[in-house]
Amino acid sequence: MKDAFGFPQSLLVLGGTSEIALAVTRRLIARRTRTVWLAGRPSPGLDEAAGQLRALGAEVHTVDFDALDPAGHEDALGKVFAEGDVDMVLLAFGTLGDQARDERDPGAAVRVAQTNYTGAVSAGLVCAGALQAQGHGSLVVLSSVAGERARRANFIYGSSKAGLDAFAQGLGDALYGTGVHVMVVRPGFVRTRMTAGLPEAPLATTPEAVATAVELGLRRRSETVWVPGALRVVMSALRHLPRGVFRRLPV
Repeated sequence: MKDAFGFPQSLLVLGGTSEIALAVTRRLIARRTRTVWLAGRPSPGLDEAAGQLRALGAEVHTVDFDALDPAGHEDALGKVFAEGDVDMVLLAFGTLGDQARDERDPGAAVRVAQTNYTGAVSAGLVCAGALQAQGHGSLVVLSSVAGERARRANFIYGSSKAGLDAFAQGLGDALYGTGVHVMVVRPGFVRTRMTAGLPEAPLATTPEAVATAVELGLRRRSETVWVPGALRVVMSALRHLPRGVFRRLPV
């Protein structure tokens, strides 16, 4: 069960090698979390992440999970919930893709959409149903400011995150009053392996800063968290710019 500050004792991470997810997990272990399930494709990276978290004192399990295999989500994730209540699910998997390549290769573009949106819808609904059945828990969804308004430079990724963000907000409304809390996290440019080599955007942040914001959001039972917070104002302005003006911006 969660404590008075909303920190989970047990945590399921969907996207177990995500640098942001692991930063959040380390922070929660330092607070109260004792049992962690890392869900992802079997890999040395997943095993290494589990070992690092065990060294912090947590009991860590790995779970075979593939975002691109929705047919297997109910079985894979159901086994986790069958072990006992899960206080928090962190949905953190995703892929950036390669905009230039994906525009030329519809199959690659579809893979981005299936990972970031279709896979998240499937896994999110499975976990939401399990959390609702146990009567408590948090579902924290890692979205992106890229979903606020599609940019020429990454509209395939941005559109998939827009779908994810809308889904998570609607799911939060559907679960309101059930004991299940849904929190959408919207970071800007985060310095990770996924963004290595890309031009750094203004207000760039780190996985550790996102983890700090998630912790504060859990304390406050926030529904939406921006990282950094200044992006809320920036994106509000950009969202309402006339399209012709927005198109000329160097974004």
